[in-house]
Amino acid sequence: MPRIRPATVADAAACARIYAPHVQGSATSFEAVPPDAAELARRIHTIGASWPWLVAEEQGEVLGYAYAGPFRDRAAYDWTCESTVYVGAPRRGLGRALMQTLIQDLRERGYCTVVAGITLPNDASVGLHEALGFAPAGRMPRVGWKLGRLHDVGFWTLDLGLEEPADRPRR
Repeated sequence: MPRIRPATVADAAACARIYAPHVQGSATSFEAVPPDAAELARRIHTIGASWPWLVAEEQGEVLGYAYAGPFRDRAAYDWTCESTVYVGAPRRGLGRALMQTLIQDLRERGYCTVVAGITLPNDASVGLHEALGFAPAGRMPRVGWKLGRLHDVGFWTLDLGLEEPADRPRR
């Protein structure tokens, strides 16, 4: 079983290697050009300063990563976050292990809802999220252009079961 741990900038090259095929050969990411290790190091440093960014590591090799970030910029959404997960070796339980750890981390930080945006169709990602308790929340047809066509994006949400927050933003 892989070890799930917080990412460091030293993991950037591995994260870039895992992410590149998702950018180049599929619509699971709407980025046009795969970011290099320096850009992933910047993201890990920036996002990781305020949000969880995790890697799954086995025998010293990073095999996947997951992180969370803000859902929207307005203070009203401060109790909601958006999650992302990418694995380089599918069907090994890495995505599930990463997301379970990420969800627990977000719950401990006091977040109430996690949102996942999934380019459709993507049976593997939908299956993973639904197995973890995410529920369909809506579909936006033909909103993302990639690989010569428009793609639908679906949204799934997970209620973390926490009480309503105090009437104040997290900021």
